[in-house]
Order: sequence, then C-alpha cells, then structure tokens
Amino acid sequence: MPKVLEGVKVADFTWVMVGPMSIRYLADYGATVVHVESATHVDLLRTTPPYKNGVTGADRAGYFGQYNANKYGITLNLNHPKGVDVAKKLIAWADVVAESFTPGTMEKWGLGYEEIKKIKPDIIMYRTCMQGETGPHCHLPGTGVNLVGLTGFAHLCGWPDRDPAQPYGPYTDSIAPRFGVAALIAALDYRRRTGKGQLLDMSQFEAGVSFIAPTMLDYFVNHRVADRMGNHCPYAVPHNAYRCRGQDRWCTIAVFSDEEWQSFCQVIGNPLWSREPKFATFLSREENEDELDKLIEEWTITHTAEEVMALMQKEGVAAGIVETIQDLYEDPQLKHRNHFWVINHREMGPFSYFGQACKLSRTPAQPRMPSPCLGEHTEHVCREILGMPEPEFDQLLIEGVFE
Repeated sequence: MPKVLEGVKVADFTWVMVGPMSIRYLADYGATVVHVESATHVDLLRTTPPYKNGVTGADRAGYFGQYNANKYGITLNLNHPKGVDVAKKLIAWADVVAESFTPGTMEKWGLGYEEIKKIKPDIIMYRTCMQGETGPHCHLPGTGVNLVGLTGFAHLCGWPDRDPAQPYGPYTDSIAPRFGVAALIAALDYRRRTGKGQLLDMSQFEAGVSFIAPTMLDYFVNHRVADRMGNHCPYAVPHNAYRCRGQDRWCTIAVFSDEEWQSFCQVIGNPLWSREPKFATFLSREENEDELDKLIEEWTITHTAEEVMALMQKEGVAAGIVETIQDLYEDPQLKHRNHFWVINHREMGPFSYFGQACKLSRTPAQPRMPSPCLGEHTEHVCREILGMPEPEFDQLLIEGVFE
C-alpha cells in the first residue's frame, strides 16, 4: 500500500512521551525515522514499568515500546565531539529534526536551530518542552505529571470535599502530540510549496490549557473559578458512573434534557420516587443529585453494565460501560478496525501497539517494524543510511561514540 509520508526523513532526538508519540505519527504513515538515544542516559520510559512478563530490562519496557514503533534506533554519545559530528550528518540527511529536551540542551551540543540551519537551510525543527522555548519559566524541567497540576486539571479532578485528584499523565501527554503533528504536517506542506523550513516551538503547557477552554471562558465572562464536582456536570443530571452487577462493574449515564429524563424513567420502570416533586425539574434534580444517584444505583446494581448501556441507548439516553483494560483489548469494535497492531519484537516477542484512529483509505498507516532495542540499528543507520565507511564506523565504536 502507498505511504502518504514516504520519503520524509526524521532525526528524532525526542524522549519520554510527547516527542516520541508525535513522531510516531509520521513513522506510521511512512516517514523514515531514526530515533537517537544514549546508552549512558537511556530514555526514561525504558526504565518505567510495565515490563513484558514482569521481567525488567531496557528492551522490555511497554511504554517505550508503545511510542517508538516503526522507528530505527541508534545510540549516540552527544557529549563526545565525534558524537556531535555524527548527529550533524544525521541532520544533513533529515527533513525534520525533533527534540524534547529542556531548552538550551541542544544548544549546549551546538545543535540548536540557528546552528542546524547552517547544515541544512530548509530544515524543519520541532521542539517540544514543558512551557515553550521562551518566557520566564521556559527552563523549568518536568513531565506530564507536573503539567497536570500546572494546567489546572488536578484542581478540577476529584470531589469537592477532598483534595485534588491526580489524573496522572494523559493530560497533557496525550494532548500535545495532536497539536504537534498537525504543525509538523503544515510545516512540511509549507516547505513543499516554498522550499523553506522553519522552527516549531511546541508548548505542552499551552496545549493542555486548551482542553479546559469552557472553564476558562466561564472565568473570562463571569469571573467564576471552577472547582471539583466529582462526576457531576452543571448541565446534565443524572450524570455519574453507577455500580452495576458483578465485580467492579460500572456504567456511566448522562441525562441532558427533560425528554431524556422521561426516557430514562421509562427504562428503569417509572418508580414512584421518579414522580416526586423534588425530581420534577432539572433544577430540583440538581439540588437533590446525591439522593438521586443513590436511587439510580439501586436499579443499576441489579443489572450488568452491558444491560444498562443497551437499555439506555435504545431509548436515546447517553450511557456507556466503564471498560477495563481487558474489556478494551477484547472490544469487538476495536478489533473490527484493527486498532491493535501485533508486531514481533526481538526481545518481547509478540507485542501489541496502538494503531492510528484515523483510517486513510488511500494511504493507511501501517505496522512496519517494532520499537527498537537499545542501539539496535546503530550500524545500519551509520553505514547504510549515512554512508559511513566501515573503518570509520569501527573507529568511532572503539572511541565510545555510540554509547
């Protein structure tokens, strides 16, 4: 099958999640990506569980594997002058250079944007860090766990009578790559039309803030600061996850209008309490929401989550199972769309990778190779892609350049 980004070459100096995730989009759609690491300072995700079968090892980490499929992998010591020389050869080969270090790191190695433009004037450089390349806080290091608090998600998550809940890293780690890859595609198109490259300065902080736009708008307009509401919603009631029959089984239900309320009551058998004045209007239901949730759960607990979802959806009421990880992996819809790519990894064996949610009919994303073991393709990249003579490669290897 054709590949929409075939011919695009990427020197990928990113690490952890946002950068590798962004560049994997390009790799999945056909770009040739060389992921650069160091054996003396490995990617943080190589040291982060889960590990395949619980056995630790730099080549057995699930997180790293997930975000680096379809990439070549080399190790390179950028603190060695000759390591920087190899990096410059890689940059001269590339169309895109990507990095996700704390601002100033690439400049320390002589690989900042102004320097690499001298190597390749039309280069596109994608830089993604916590808070952007400029500003009073640009040099503060961190990860998505820190940004969850900084962007306000932690303040909004949890219950009003408890401390903030930490939604870990998906916000902002899973938000920023979507912005980044869109910018990369735009920059590639601009270069195709004009022959000019450019610098992309991607702030993960700013990307995350965009996802709480409604609460920001409420503050701009009404000077109202949003607070934690648990699973409740200001414009839907009931709106919660309800315990169902079985071990730790739940179903979410959301009712947005009086018409949906009538349908909801019909599904649960129009119990006497549903006709009480305190549940007659949206405002009265909202005032008595905690009591309403308890009454609803008395009904949901007698049904499976699947039954609750099917009955509600049949009558036009929004409802969905709270799926476990096992549920997701066995979900018939995801299986039908081939969402999980199983590729044989050299160390981990058969390994499931997320496919791409957007299916391009003429140029689909494709699984081509698993994530690289540490330094797996160093010789191949140097000799076959960069054209390095064998004696030169051997000498650099002896000098510790590929560490």
